[in-house]
Amino acid sequence: MKEEKQKNEVCKDKFCPFHGKISLRGRAFRGYVIKKFPKRIVIEFERIIYIRKYERYLKRKTKLHARLPECMFNEINIGDYVEIKECRPLSKIIHFIAVKKIHKEK
Repeated sequence: MKEEKQKNEVCKDKFCPFHGKISLRGRAFRGYVIKKFPKRIVIEFERIIYIRKYERYLKRKTKLHARLPECMFNEINIGDYVEIKECRPLSKIIHFIAVKKIHKEK
């Protein structure tokens, strides 16, 4: 019953890409949620860097902060694999918005 009520309620978040007036552009990343706050999440993903001197590859982790829209707050939890997209700077550290949840934690 709670799920039905939440779907019927209108999202009043002006930074929601689906119900608000914010445009998404630029880069998109996928990663695991490592921290969750009331209006934002922190995702982490690995990237591979080539070290020319040693002719080897190195794994590095990147953390990005993303806005969590009100309509997705109950859907996304720590450990979930999510997709975020770039938008205009919303604050000092938030330049991305969570768009969708790809799958739950393993």
